[in-house]
Amino acid sequence: MQVNDKIVVVTGGASGIGRALCEAFHRAGAAKVVVADLDLAGAEAVAASVHGAAFKCDVGQEQDIRHVIEETERQFGPIALFCSNAGIIGGFDPMSENAGGSSDEPWAKSWAIHVMAHVYAARHLVPRMKARGGGYFLNTISAAGLLSQVGSPAYSTTKHAAVGFAENLAISHRADGIKVSILCPQGVDTNMLRSIPKGPQSGDGDISPEQVAKDALAGLEQETFVILPHPQVLGYMRNKTENYDRWIAGMAKIQARMREAYGK
Repeated sequence: MQVNDKIVVVTGGASGIGRALCEAFHRAGAAKVVVADLDLAGAEAVAASVHGAAFKCDVGQEQDIRHVIEETERQFGPIALFCSNAGIIGGFDPMSENAGGSSDEPWAKSWAIHVMAHVYAARHLVPRMKARGGGYFLNTISAAGLLSQVGSPAYSTTKHAAVGFAENLAISHRADGIKVSILCPQGVDTNMLRSIPKGPQSGDGDISPEQVAKDALAGLEQETFVILPHPQVLGYMRNKTENYDRWIAGMAKIQARMREAYGK
């Protein structure tokens, strides 16, 4: 896919990877970049810098996603690429004594933002895309959805679910001309990553949001389902599937080292 002359929506576009995606799409010649974020002032600032448009949007609320889609298409035309990018790091606690946690709150919030946001985008865009012969979804997930996230069961679980939904979206609508890519980086130098203690997600080095956006553009051009800004993740995936027991044991060692470091 080429984004030149296309209308693109990016959720979580006010900062981090989302902002870098908006800037990259603008440089690549997108006709209009729509920046959707809970932080409206931040979204408006990014939109101004890319000659785009901004909407306030809580991606965990279906009516907000529907509003962004309906208003974008009413004002600017058909959405060719919808980037479901917003995410949170909720539930991160490497010292937790129970993977099930102590309340539903971090699970419910992570589920709404990391899973249902993708579902809502598809629910309201797929009929429109089918009617016009196709479209594209780019879902920012994480390498945690392919591997795991030590220290946050809620993050890891919902990111795995997001991969499963993206697979089904791609399979179910391939014949409709609808394409899907998942963007799965490890550590990215963003405010979200800096808000938690340094962990295994940064073991291969944190890369810039701009590099992630560059890799995303390349993946879209090649129409690759799994986009890996950290290419070594492919090797980790192979290790996981080749010997799951060994992989679990290795991850448990990482968790133990992380707890030791975090507890000091």
